[in-house]
Amino acid sequence: MEAPAGEFNFTKLERVVFGPGKIATLGRELERRGLQRAVVATGKSLGKSKLLERVTGALGGRCAAVYKGCAQHVPAATVRELAAEMRRVDADAVISFGGGSPIDTVKVAAASILSGGDATSAARGLEFSGGIRGDGRDVIHFAVPTTLSAGEYTPVGGVTDEPSRVKNGVIDPRLQPRMVLNDPELTLETPDWLWVATGMRAFDHAVEAAYSIRHQMLTDALAAKAIALLVEHLPASIRTKGAESVAHRGNCQMAAWFSIFGGMNTRFGVSHALGHQIGPKWDVPHGVTSCITMPHVMRFMAGIAPLRFAPIAEGLGVKFDAANPRPGALECADRVEKFIRQFDVPHSLHEAGVKRHELAEIADTVLSEVEHSKVVDRPVNREEIVSLLESAY
Repeated sequence: MEAPAGEFNFTKLERVVFGPGKIATLGRELERRGLQRAVVATGKSLGKSKLLERVTGALGGRCAAVYKGCAQHVPAATVRELAAEMRRVDADAVISFGGGSPIDTVKVAAASILSGGDATSAARGLEFSGGIRGDGRDVIHFAVPTTLSAGEYTPVGGVTDEPSRVKNGVIDPRLQPRMVLNDPELTLETPDWLWVATGMRAFDHAVEAAYSIRHQMLTDALAAKAIALLVEHLPASIRTKGAESVAHRGNCQMAAWFSIFGGMNTRFGVSHALGHQIGPKWDVPHGVTSCITMPHVMRFMAGIAPLRFAPIAEGLGVKFDAANPRPGALECADRVEKFIRQFDVPHSLHEAGVKRHELAEIADTVLSEVEHSKVVDRPVNREEIVSLLESAY
C-alpha cells in the first residue's frame, strides 16, 4: 500500500448558491461586490421566456443590457456581438442565463475584453498551462444555468469557427464564473430532451473523470456520487410535476456540479474529444453526443484501464471485483447504454443525421485533442478513433 500523493488545483469559483427561488439573491451578490452595470446573455428561447424577467428583475437597476443572440456551439460571430455590447455599456459584470452555449459565449467574450482584442481568432487547442495575454479589465461572470452540462464550473470556453466548423477553446483562470446560482425552478421550461441530454453530458464528465489517468481519491468520490444522483433523479425529473420535479431537478444540479468539480484536474477523455468535433461538424448538441459515444468509449477504456471503473460501478450499483475488473467495467458500459435507451434522444450517429461517409473527416482533429489531453494510458491511433465512430454510427 502507498500513501496518496498528488495535487488538486482550485479555480476562481467563489460561491455556489443552490435552491428553489435563489435567483432573488442575484442582485444582492452584485451589490456586495459593488458592481453596477451587468449584461445578461442568453439565447433566443429564454430571451422570449418570462423566466428572463426573474433574472433581470433580480438585478433591478444594475441590468445595463440584455443580449439574446447566444447560439448552439458558440459561433464566433455571436461572441463578437456580445463583446461589442459589453464594451458599449462599459459592463463590469455579465450574467450567463441558459445552458452551455450562453456560458461559453460569455467566457470567450470576456476573453476578448481581457485581451483587448478578438479572442475568437486566438482560440485553439486547449493549453492548460497558458492564459490570455493583455491588460484589459476583468469582467465578473455570474452563471445561472438551466441545463446540466456544467460548463459553468470551468474556466474554459469553446467557440466554433463558422467557415471550417471546427471548435477550439480559450482557457484562463479569469474566465471562471465567480458564482454559480442553481435555481431548479428556472429549469422547468428546459425541453425534456435537452435536460436529459445535458444530464448525460454530466454523466459523461463523471465517467471520464473516473477512468482518467489523472484520477484521484476526491475526484473518484465525486464521480461516484454524481452517477448515483443522476441514476436516481434524472428519469424522475422529467416524469414528475410541480414541487416534486423541482426537487429532483435540484438533485440533478448537484450531480452536475459534482461531475465536473475535479475535471480540470483529471481532464476528460475520448468521449469528450469525439463530442467536441461531432457537435459543430454535424450540428449535434453536445449532450446528445455523449448519449451516443459514451457506451462505446467505455468499452474501449475497459480494455485499457478496467480497474479505474470502480467509482463508476459504485455509482451504478454494479458488482465490481478489483481482482478481475474487466467484466465489471464492461457491465458498467452495458448498464449505461441501457440507462440512456430509456430517454427520447438519438442513440446513434445515424439517428443524429450524420453521414457515414464523412465520419473519418474528424478523426485527425479528435486524435489531436486526445493526444493533447494525455488522459489515456497509452497512445491512441487514428484507426481506433475511426473504429469508435463506426461503432457509434
